Amino acid sequence: MIRSIITDIEGTTTPISFVHRVLFPYARERLQNFVDNNPDYPSLAAVPEPKLETLLKWMELDEKITALKTIQGEIWKQGFADKHLVGEVYDDVPPALSKWSEAGLRLFVFSSGSVNAQKLLFGHTAYGDLTPKFEGFFDTNIGSKKQSGSYTDIIRIIGTQPNETLFLSDIEAELDAAALAGLKVCQLVRPEDKTQTSSHHPVAADFYNVSSLFGLPRE
Repeated sequence: MIRSIITDIEGTTTPISFVHRVLFPYARERLQNFVDNNPDYPSLAAVPEPKLETLLKWMELDEKITALKTIQGEIWKQGFADKHLVGEVYDDVPPALSKWSEAGLRLFVFSSGSVNAQKLLFGHTAYGDLTPKFEGFFDTNIGSKKQSGSYTDIIRIIGTQPNETLFLSDIEAELDAAALAGLKVCQLVRPEDKTQTSSHHPVAADFYNVSSLFGLPRE
């Protein structure tokens, strides 16, 4: 029986295009201003010189580096506060989260984006603030999403059993790592995201399919 669900964001709850079309350009345009005006910001200390060029290079390569993700999150925080940004989620996500939460399932997020950025995205959607649906948020401070130890640590922290926990992601390597830690897994294959389908994990086109596959409340 599934008692807890951990979900990825990009390509799972949120279109990949939103991140690359909206969030990344917004942060990129404001990086220089952030670096110039926040010289003592802790995460900048972890960025090699020249800092601006390094951050831009990491963004170009879509590196999952905690310092970069933290800085991006700070920039997006202001964008959401100014209502320049609105978090995008797939239409099937809010009703599924509501049904799962109402049924007593514990919901969590594990994304390479900072916890701050995760809360900003889910807190400012066209469907309202979705953050109350989630019991906790995890980012790369816990470890890489492609290492099984990260999922073992999350399970320990939230106090659940691996075989009672479902991890949702569009990335096969992440699913492999979670499965190695004993979690049940499902790959989200969103047509809009052109996800490469896994051959050895359950596959769902949306959260409604997830509910059907794993016997979770849907209506």
